[in-house]
Parts: sequence; C-alpha cells; structure tokens
Amino acid sequence: MKIKKGDTVLIISGKDRGKQGKILDVFPKERKLVIEGANLRKKHTKPRKQGEKGQVVETPAAVSLSNVKLMCSKCGKPTRVGYRILENKKYRICKKCSQEI
Repeated sequence: MKIKKGDTVLIISGKDRGKQGKILDVFPKERKLVIEGANLRKKHTKPRKQGEKGQVVETPAAVSLSNVKLMCSKCGKPTRVGYRILENKKYRICKKCSQEI
C-alpha cells in the first residue's frame, strides 16, 4: 500500500468529499483505512453502572483506499505516489513536485 498510518489524505468521493484528515488505522487486506473525523458512525451505548446514563458515541468507520488521495507534505497538494530507489532503499515521492514524502 502506498498510504501509511499518520499520513494526511484528502477524500475525493463519497459523503465526506473535500475533507482532509490524518490516517488512524490501515487495513491492507481489505484495502481500507480509518480517517480522523471522517465517515462517522453513531453507536448507542447502554448504561453499565447504576446511576450512569446511556449515550451516543460517534466513531470513524473505514473508507475505501480508492476514495482518497495523499496530501504532499512539501507542496500541500493532493497527489499520486511514486517511488525512487536510492542506495538499496525505497522512498515515496510526490508525483507533482518530485520531493520525498
């Protein structure tokens, strides 16, 4: 996968189109990722202890990898990811500014 945990991405399709967020979790086998503050789902919780109230908790759900674009940390634009191999080490690069991500 070209996108990793901690990267900033732009959502390009779906109900949260145009939002940016940091990646919290990645699921490579399902090709999905969880983005902070995007694709929020509501979960109703019961009170567990006496005197405690039930509540509605919003948690981010997974988004398909094909619905996001990586934001370049150097130029600040949404971009595709390329690779450059130098001295037996593989680096991710921005396809727009050719800088290392």
